[in-house]
Amino acid sequence: MPKYNYVAMDQKGKETKGTLEVATQNEAITRVKEMGLFPTKIVEIDKAKEKADPKSKAAPKKAGGKKKGGGNINIKIPGLGGGVKSKVLTAFTRQLATLVDAGLPLLRGLRVLEKQERNPTLKKIIGEVALSIEGGSTFSEGLAQHPKVFNRLFVNMVKAGELGGVLEVVLQRLSEFMEKAQKIKGKVVAAMFYPVAVLVVATAIMGVLMTLVIPKFKEVFAGLGNGKPLPAFTMFVMDISDGIVNHIGWTVIGVIAVCVAFTMFVKTKFGRLVFDKAKLKMPVVGPVVTKVAISRFTRTLGTLVSSGVPILQALTIVKETAGNVVISNAVAAVHDSVKEGETITAPLEASGVFPPMVISMVDVGEQTGAMPEMLLKIADNFDEEVDNAVAAMTSLLEPIMIVFLAVVVGSIVIAMFLPLIALMDSMGGDSDTKPGKE
Repeated sequence: MPKYNYVAMDQKGKETKGTLEVATQNEAITRVKEMGLFPTKIVEIDKAKEKADPKSKAAPKKAGGKKKGGGNINIKIPGLGGGVKSKVLTAFTRQLATLVDAGLPLLRGLRVLEKQERNPTLKKIIGEVALSIEGGSTFSEGLAQHPKVFNRLFVNMVKAGELGGVLEVVLQRLSEFMEKAQKIKGKVVAAMFYPVAVLVVATAIMGVLMTLVIPKFKEVFAGLGNGKPLPAFTMFVMDISDGIVNHIGWTVIGVIAVCVAFTMFVKTKFGRLVFDKAKLKMPVVGPVVTKVAISRFTRTLGTLVSSGVPILQALTIVKETAGNVVISNAVAAVHDSVKEGETITAPLEASGVFPPMVISMVDVGEQTGAMPEMLLKIADNFDEEVDNAVAAMTSLLEPIMIVFLAVVVGSIVIAMFLPLIALMDSMGGDSDTKPGKE
């Protein structure tokens, strides 16, 4: 009898792993649900894979029927091919919400969207989710088999909608949530396009000047000046140019090493905390990052709670999807506070990230029992503040980047013209001292 590894969540959102020896994957799902758990991943143990047989990749296709193919989706989809762009997923969610709200059965709606979907990865996944539903699984269980595309927020909101009999309402809320998140992301990306473009242009200009232009000037200066030393600033720029030209390989390796070291540092727990703190406090960019993080936190928590997800489970999901370690730590403190029967506002205030207005509105929502509505109001308010902050950041970054580019290029140009100016001054001085000049 085959064995299945399962990953599931309990009512508090805690992850549990184990192994079951059952005949089929459907039976494994049933057993996990009987234990009071919500399965998120069930995969058959492939003995050939355990022995590291390179030909074992074909084994899942021969192992069984449709359900096993859906269960092994986490293995089939590689890191680059498994993801679906958020814009495509948002459109799918909106279309499915419209179909279900119009009275079309869920399974039929999925088949309709499968036929018209152009993204091959999402098309395949929609078909496998439909097969899961035909095999007796719920919609949320089918989605949970594809964690690289449908995160826990998506799955838990769908599950809450299924339990409450309001799947069409939840899908509508989920599509609105994703559209607003996509809108904010688009504005931030558009605002960052200009400074990134300026940095790329500045880097290209610096490369051309350092590797092509300055060496030519060096040849010219070698025959001028009658042995007089060049200005210190000119020598400094030429030394940098020589270092780049003569050690181009080491220069490239050094740049790559710095980038890799920074990436590895940010991936560590301490490095990620330091980097996320720096992003929140960074001048010009920091206010935008802070407002986006607060908007994301309040909208995610408000959408989950208003959709019927238990508060502790909702906080666990928000912590995982916060996108910033500082915010995640604050949400973890809120989770512990709520678990002990205390208020939400105290740990939010202690984090030092949330402004007094947010804390006061959350406090009012907690006392009046209108927490979801208050959180969504905060999110709407901060969406507008994000717009204003992005506009302010763009208006500040444009002159800053222009000045930066002018200083970088201008400094190199000045360094190259200093010897010429000194030469002209010396020639003028020599002509003044010639005999017979009155």
